[in-house]
Amino acid sequence: MKRVIVCALALAGFAAAARAADLDVGSIKDPLPDTISWHGVTIYGTVDVGYAYQTNGRPLGSVVSDLEYSPFTTTRNFTGQSVSTITANALEQSKIGVKVEEQIGYGWEAIGKLDTGFNPMTGELSNGCSSFVQNAGIPYSQQTSNADSGRCGQAFNGVAYAGVSNASYGTLTVGRQQSFQLDGIATYDPMGLSYALSLIGYSGTNGGSGSTEAARWDDSVKYVYRYGPVHAGVMYSDGGDATGLYGTGLGFNVGGAYKGLSVDAVYTKENAAVNLLGANKDAVGAPLAAAISNNEAWAIMGKYTYDFGGGFKDEGPGSKLTLFGGYTHIDVSNSNDTVGYAAGGYAIADDHIYYTGTKVLQFAWTGAKYELPSGWSFTGAYYYVDQSAYTSDNNVCTLGGASRTNCAGTYNQGSFLVDYAFNKHFDVYAGVTYAIAEDGLAAGNNGTPCGVAGSGKCAQPAGYSQINGTSASVDTTAVVTGMRLRF
Repeated sequence: MKRVIVCALALAGFAAAARAADLDVGSIKDPLPDTISWHGVTIYGTVDVGYAYQTNGRPLGSVVSDLEYSPFTTTRNFTGQSVSTITANALEQSKIGVKVEEQIGYGWEAIGKLDTGFNPMTGELSNGCSSFVQNAGIPYSQQTSNADSGRCGQAFNGVAYAGVSNASYGTLTVGRQQSFQLDGIATYDPMGLSYALSLIGYSGTNGGSGSTEAARWDDSVKYVYRYGPVHAGVMYSDGGDATGLYGTGLGFNVGGAYKGLSVDAVYTKENAAVNLLGANKDAVGAPLAAAISNNEAWAIMGKYTYDFGGGFKDEGPGSKLTLFGGYTHIDVSNSNDTVGYAAGGYAIADDHIYYTGTKVLQFAWTGAKYELPSGWSFTGAYYYVDQSAYTSDNNVCTLGGASRTNCAGTYNQGSFLVDYAFNKHFDVYAGVTYAIAEDGLAAGNNGTPCGVAGSGKCAQPAGYSQINGTSASVDTTAVVTGMRLRF
């Protein structure tokens, strides 16, 4: 009966979106102005709420998306539980921010940006780190969603920077800023970094070049220069305690655009990046378990947009098709830096032996988005991750590697999204995704084999005995539907 109800709710979401086809976009009054601006200062924001059903996951927790849609790295929270709930941030992180763009003379412009993500269901600032604190010491089978994040309750958990820009000399900014890698995947992900429908959107491992907390660099300076269709940039961070990066960070970006084609290449080097390891490794009142790593990554990403021209009888804008693709190679190894605090000021304890060899992660993705002048858009995407074995001890990987989290493994995800925009500020959506983790990337989840207690690689704390099994893979299906307001 429960499955019937869930299917009915999911179909209702798609039907609601389909019903929008009968509406004339122009007949829906948009009560919001194009921008909320005054003397070069613009207020902007997003509120995203809806419903989700997940076949294999955990009940709502304090992760930034409410549900833990893609626990493919450290948390291993495919538990066999189905979840049906009202949720938030499935398509986009809800946020509020302010942007400054003010001419100061001689072709120079003062610029700045501050924003912070929040949970629209509770009004709280986004705080992934708190999900580990709330689940510390709780038996595995009773935990709620928990996942690492660079958004850990800071006043401005998004970006906070200021600088100057000139068409002839480039743009220089200083503060808390997105890495070039996160900038890149935000541009070239067909799902627009959706938490529910995009692996590289939900997991910050790609955007952080190996570490979720390093997707945004505090204490950083970024310079970007544009010459015609070509652009290039360099970025540096001093790092610091209570951030996602204890050591230095260095990034380079070069790219260009010609007609409908856009391509970017990114190189990143991070020293002493923070990786929280999961609530099953945390004790009540103790520092959070973490691995401090050195990361090196390079990526190539691109998209091509074909504009079909005018609409019906060449009246008004036409439809367009955009093709996306990208590849990221990441090397992760241990760092010898001492520990202190994670983002948001959470005390951590480092496990320097977590990476017993260099972990190599390879991400690849592709997809397409078809947009109609009526307000409809249809997006399909595929994501793939390959993890190398990074064990250097004498323990043998069995069942294809599903016995240990540091064995080789793969992760595959396919997603489809239907979106209908009533106007530039309000849209409704419905989407479905299927993901499967195999071998080393499945190890530690419910139903897979696990190393014996005390092995240090897949130990079994209290409440963990249920995860013993023989399966070499785990999968999940999620259906989401909701509405989004942007201003």
